[in-house]
Amino acid sequence: MTTASFDPFEFELFRNSLLSVADEMALTVHRTTYSTVLRDNLDYSTAFFDGRGRMIAQGFSLPAHLGSMPTALAAVLARFEGAIRPGDVYALNDPFHGGMHLPDIFIFKPIFVDGELVAFAGTISHHTDVGGRVAGSNAPDSIEIYQEGVRIPPMRIYDAGHRNETFFELLLTNVRVPDMVAGDIRAQLAACHVAEVAFTDLCRSYGIAKVQRLTDAMLDHSERMARAEIAKLPDGTFTFEDFLDDDGIDVGKPIRLKVAVHKTGDRILFDWTGSSPQVRGALNATLSFTKSASYCGVLSVMENRIPNNEGAFRAIEVVAPAGTIVNCVHPASVAARGLTGFRMVDTVFGALAQMVPGKVTAAGDGGNTNISIGGYDAERKPYIFCDFTCCAWGGRAFADGLDGNSHMFANMAGQSSEVIEAEQPLFVECYELLGDRGGAGQFRGGAPYRRAYRFLGEEAVISIRSDRRDIRPYGLYGGYPGGASMNVLTRAGGAPEVYPAKFYGQLRRGDLFVHETAAGGGWGDPLEREPARVLKDVRNDFVSAASARELYGVVLAADGRSVDLPATEALRGRIRTARGWQETPYALRETPKQAVEWPERQA
Repeated sequence: MTTASFDPFEFELFRNSLLSVADEMALTVHRTTYSTVLRDNLDYSTAFFDGRGRMIAQGFSLPAHLGSMPTALAAVLARFEGAIRPGDVYALNDPFHGGMHLPDIFIFKPIFVDGELVAFAGTISHHTDVGGRVAGSNAPDSIEIYQEGVRIPPMRIYDAGHRNETFFELLLTNVRVPDMVAGDIRAQLAACHVAEVAFTDLCRSYGIAKVQRLTDAMLDHSERMARAEIAKLPDGTFTFEDFLDDDGIDVGKPIRLKVAVHKTGDRILFDWTGSSPQVRGALNATLSFTKSASYCGVLSVMENRIPNNEGAFRAIEVVAPAGTIVNCVHPASVAARGLTGFRMVDTVFGALAQMVPGKVTAAGDGGNTNISIGGYDAERKPYIFCDFTCCAWGGRAFADGLDGNSHMFANMAGQSSEVIEAEQPLFVECYELLGDRGGAGQFRGGAPYRRAYRFLGEEAVISIRSDRRDIRPYGLYGGYPGGASMNVLTRAGGAPEVYPAKFYGQLRRGDLFVHETAAGGGWGDPLEREPARVLKDVRNDFVSAASARELYGVVLAADGRSVDLPATEALRGRIRTARGWQETPYALRETPKQAVEWPERQA
C-alpha cells in the first residue's frame, strides 16, 4: 500500500487526525491528573495503536517511552489474545512482563467499532509511589525487584466494563499515597476514553476498512521517510563508550555502556555488546528502554517530520545481550534505570558525533536527578515529594548548550518552587544557575543549577538518584567536560557535609539539602571561541574573569568591559604550545592539565 493510492489531502488530514488523538490524550492526562510528577514534571506518555498492536502515533511526551509502549502492549496481547472484549482495560508495570520499572504503570484500552477490534489507546504514567522499601519507590540501592514495590503482570483491570475491585483494593492498599495513585490512574483512563471517542468518530466518517488501509499507508509512509533519512547518513561503523559513576552499592566501580552503530544503506543497527553485566543496584535497564535510547539518538539527527511510530522503527535494529545492564534479567532491580537511559543517549551521541558532527551535542547534565522525600504529617497522613531535575545541554557545533532545559530524552519540566512550598513541608531557599560550570569550548556547555530544600516537617526519609559526580559530561572535538554534580546535606545546627551521588537517609526539622546538577560539556576548542562571546559570558556571570583567562585564553581590560586582543592572541599561543595537541581530541572527560581545574564548590 502506498500513499499514492489515496488522495494526498485526504491522507494528510487522516494522518494528522490520528496524531491529534495521541496529543489530546496527553493533554487529558495533564488536565486531570493529581500528582505533581505528572502535572508539573510531565513524566507520562500517550500512544495510539491499531487493532494489531502496531504503534501508529505517540503524543508530545517522553522519547524515553518510544520503545516501551509497543513492548508493553505486545505483552498484553500475548497474555489475552482471543479473549479481548469491549469494555476491557488492561494494566501492567512488571519489567519482566513488558514494563520498565515499577512506578511506570501502563494502561491499555481496546477500541471496538461495530463489534470489531480496531485499535488500542495506551498511556504510561510515573506514579508517585507503588510501595516497596522507600517512599517514592525509586531507590537506587535496592538489590532485587522484590524490594521495589507492587509488581503488576499484564492483567485485566476492567472486565467488559466492570471494574476489577480486587486489583484496585490490592494496589491501593500497598501504596503510601492511594488517593494520588487512584487519581492518576483515573487520568490515564480518561485519556483512553478520549481516544476511544475520537477514533470511533473517525471510523464512522471513513469506514473501518478505509481506516485500516490508511493506517497501513501511514506506517509505510513513515518507514519510507525514515529510510530516506538514514540513507543520507554516512555508511560505516561508529563506536563509543561512556560510563555511569557506580550503582550506589559497589561505590567507585564505573559501569560501562558501549555501543557500535553500524550504518549500511537505509538501515542502521545499534549493538550494545560490550556493556557491563547487570549490576546489584537498581540501574539495570530493560531491552525496551535500550530501544528507546537508540531510537531517540538516531531520530535526533533525522528530519523532524518523521512520526514516532512502528513504520519509522522498521529501519532501526537494536541488539543488547541478555544479562547486561542494557537488557537485564530477573530478579534485577530496575527502579533507577532512568540514569542508565540518559547515559545510553550520551553514548549514542558519542558514536553519532563521529558520523554527523554537526548534528550532535556534547554530553549534557547526565540525566535527571530524582529527589524523593517522604514522611507523615502530624495526623499521620503520608506525603511524598518526588522531583526530577534536568538542566543543561552540551555544546553544539553551531551554538552553546542550553541552560536550564530538560534533556531531550526526557522532555520533562521542573517543578515550581511556589507549588513545592504550597504542597510539601519544604522551603526552597535557592534555585539558581551556576557560573564556571559549563564545559569550556568554542561553544560552551550549558550551565547547571543549584536548588536548596529546607525541611519543615518533623521527620522524613530522603532518597537521591544522581550521577556524573566522578565521570563528568564529556566535551567533543576539543571541548572541555562539564562540571560535576554535587549533593550537600546540612543538619540543623551542623556543618555542611558532602553526600554520595546516590544515597538514602533521614531528614529532620531544619535540615537543608542542596543539589547541584552536572553541566554540559563544551563543543570545539575553547581557544577558538570568539573573545566577544567570552566577554558576554563574564558579564552575565556564566564565566569568571579567571576562567576566561585560564580556560579560554581571553584577557580582559582592566575595567572588565572589553577584551585586550593583543594580550589574548599572545596568551592563546602560549596555551596551545603548552597543551601540545598533535590533533584535536575527539572526546574529553577531564580538563587538560595545563588548564585550571574547576573551582572548589562552596556548600
